[in-house]
Amino acid sequence: MPDAALDPDYPRFAASRAHQVRAHRLIPGGVHTYARGDDQMPEAMPVVVAAGDGCRVRDLDGNRYVEYGMGLRAVTLGYAHPEVTAAVEAALREGTGFTRPAAREAEAAEAFLDAVGWAERVKFAKDGSSATTAAVTLARAATGRDLVAICADHPFLSQHEWFIGTTGMAAGIPRAIRDLTVTFPYGDADALDAVLAAHAGRVAAVIMEPTRAAAPPDGYLAAARGVAHRHGAVFVLDEMITGFRYHSGDGRPLWGVAPDLASFGKALANGFSVSALAGRADLMDLGGLATDADRVFLLSSTHGSETHALAAMQATLRIHARDDVPAQLAARGAAVRAAVEAATRATGTADHVPVSGHDANLVFGTLDADGAPSQAYRTLLLQELTRRGVLAPSLVVSTAHDDAAVEATAEAFEGALAVYRRALDAGTTDGLLFGRPVQPALRRRAGLVWSVPAPNATQVGGDSADTPVPLTPSAP
Repeated sequence: MPDAALDPDYPRFAASRAHQVRAHRLIPGGVHTYARGDDQMPEAMPVVVAAGDGCRVRDLDGNRYVEYGMGLRAVTLGYAHPEVTAAVEAALREGTGFTRPAAREAEAAEAFLDAVGWAERVKFAKDGSSATTAAVTLARAATGRDLVAICADHPFLSQHEWFIGTTGMAAGIPRAIRDLTVTFPYGDADALDAVLAAHAGRVAAVIMEPTRAAAPPDGYLAAARGVAHRHGAVFVLDEMITGFRYHSGDGRPLWGVAPDLASFGKALANGFSVSALAGRADLMDLGGLATDADRVFLLSSTHGSETHALAAMQATLRIHARDDVPAQLAARGAAVRAAVEAATRATGTADHVPVSGHDANLVFGTLDADGAPSQAYRTLLLQELTRRGVLAPSLVVSTAHDDAAVEATAEAFEGALAVYRRALDAGTTDGLLFGRPVQPALRRRAGLVWSVPAPNATQVGGDSADTPVPLTPSAP
């Protein structure tokens, strides 16, 4: 395939590329989040964001885009939402990070529990992994068991060892810890029952996302909870993605069940860093002071109760209660789905670029000429969409995705899919794709070694760190 530097739009990303080189000198992988890595974008188009407003962002080179994905699904109201921003600014003027608890902590907890409905206690943290890991800890403490059963069909539950040990990036995690996690398939309560029976009396928690699609199979989650309870395990739902995107806190009407514990985050504060573990009082209080049992170190961090982030959450919850945000997201997503599917039909690519998922959480597939999933074809589509002003690793929307954004998306997809059709007809992306294909974020081998000049005292933080140096992939 042609070298990335031969892409006609390569010069449009000079500032982003300079940042990319500098970042690799300072940060392992060049980013702090795997899903934002250079291996997730076309090589010629690294796209480093300078600012965002609503559903649109601007990169360091001044290129502007309609953006999807919305902060890895964390932003439902659009970037820099004025009400959320005003709430944060007001909280900041009152100071943050106090030595003693702030009054806002209890106020925010009350607002959260009112929104969720079924939960009796909540504890806030900064990231989803901390919340899900705390749920596992509570379950182990409550049951006196060691094993945790996770859904094998859900791609990410935590950055901690009990989960990462089951992925392709398990290097550094002892086998003894990896052996404490067992897996089960989604949608089959009998299969879960078989897994728990095979490890009778040893599984502390069953943890899964409620769904990755529009809805779980009828009665499945209630049946799964029944299986977990029958085997003496705690039933945990990871609502990092679904909470405050599919619903405004209380998922019972959708899921048909209340879990014992649940984790929330992402959309909870419109992109500000707040996560939550919520659940039954008898379980949650094991991590408090009102217990005679051995103490559980649950969640404790210096920044876990930052008042400006909690203010963002409170503002987001008020908007949810007032404006029925999930309904808006579903409507916006439905419009995007219709626009993209019309473009696939017009270009004869409907069988190769299927759109799927809940309207508030859409994704698209990229299949090659033989109908097999293809990273090369995915990269080609990302390349051509980016060239046309649409950043779309997914089709996840916010309420800010207005009609103009949908129209721009439709136009970009029509143009990009015309190129995709050419690749399908040729049976290859060769000659159309510039640079290497994107890769799954969680995989065993990096697959690329970025040849970046070694840092020294003058490069790190100095002028030479800003000098664009091509990042050349070499053999691993």
